[in-house]
Amino acid sequence: MAEMLYEGKAKKVFATENPNEVVIYYKDDATAFNGLKKGTIMDKGIMNNTITTFFFDLLGKNGIPHHQIKKLSERESLCKKVHIIPLEVVTRNIAAGSLAKKMGVEEGYVLKKPIIEFCYKNDDLGDPMINDDYAEAFGIATDAQVQEIKALTLKINDILKKFLAERKIRLVDFKMEFGTDADGKVILADEITPDTARLWDWDTNEKLDKDRFRRDLGNVEEAYHEVIRRLTGK
Repeated sequence: MAEMLYEGKAKKVFATENPNEVVIYYKDDATAFNGLKKGTIMDKGIMNNTITTFFFDLLGKNGIPHHQIKKLSERESLCKKVHIIPLEVVTRNIAAGSLAKKMGVEEGYVLKKPIIEFCYKNDDLGDPMINDDYAEAFGIATDAQVQEIKALTLKINDILKKFLAERKIRLVDFKMEFGTDADGKVILADEITPDTARLWDWDTNEKLDKDRFRRDLGNVEEAYHEVIRRLTGK
């Protein structure tokens, strides 16, 4: 049995014989509100592995460096081992959730330009929002890394927004994580799934993401399946 290096809320990471590669296993566990709400979404791991593989392939073809090497099985992917930069990078195109509440606007307010937010990845502190200066001052990331992350984030947002719009899905907001590879290069890591992105139907604004779990809206599995159907046509 391979050594487990890390277990998070949604994934397990295992060592391989290659010190620069790991196997990521996707779980069915679902959490919300920093782990206060817990549950299971049937076959979520299988669906999220499929969706992440699809998005990373799309982004790779568009020049975005990322950690995924190949999908190994329904729940497992082989990935480059990265040193995760402890920043959660949130990109917002439409006000929803906490942003709509904070700014006193209706969910669905279309922003005049995308907003990039940084949160310090630390569950014990509740992942507090920080800015570029915090990242450098606390040694979380260098200024060069922050600028690289911002540039990659805007490019990723443009690629995904356009692609999803063609499939009648609004990319409301999404969270990404980045890491450095064996050469110290900043690359996209983690996942892009309905767990980490708000995805709305273009015509009805019906939620096709984990908000269905967060808000007890039901039909969670069906929403994830619908995303796969629109991405792949299957």
